[in-house]
Amino acid sequence: MLKTTTSSVDGQEIEHYLDVVVGEAILGANIFKDIFGAIRDVVGGRSGAYEQEMGKARQIAFDEMEQKASSLGADGIVGIDIDYEVVGQQGGMMMVSVSGTAVRFKRS
Repeated sequence: MLKTTTSSVDGQEIEHYLDVVVGEAILGANIFKDIFGAIRDVVGGRSGAYEQEMGKARQIAFDEMEQKASSLGADGIVGIDIDYEVVGQQGGMMMVSVSGTAVRFKRS
């Protein structure tokens, strides 16, 4: 399925705007990742554990959004927006939310 952050697709004419579709994922980081992330913050550098968790959450959210669009008979999702939030007590969980408009393209 074609997915884009733009509102149109070169070479494709949108025939039907089906509905807004959303995918969300909330993942917690375990205590060891928190400790190593804190150490990394003090000494500098990137936190690979957090980057990996964010990647997992993003993929889950995109998969969920795509499944919802597919169930509507969509060919693509346009206007995708990606949001990241820290939630939970003391920011212990990460949330990724993606949304876009499911569309059907005109057949030639």
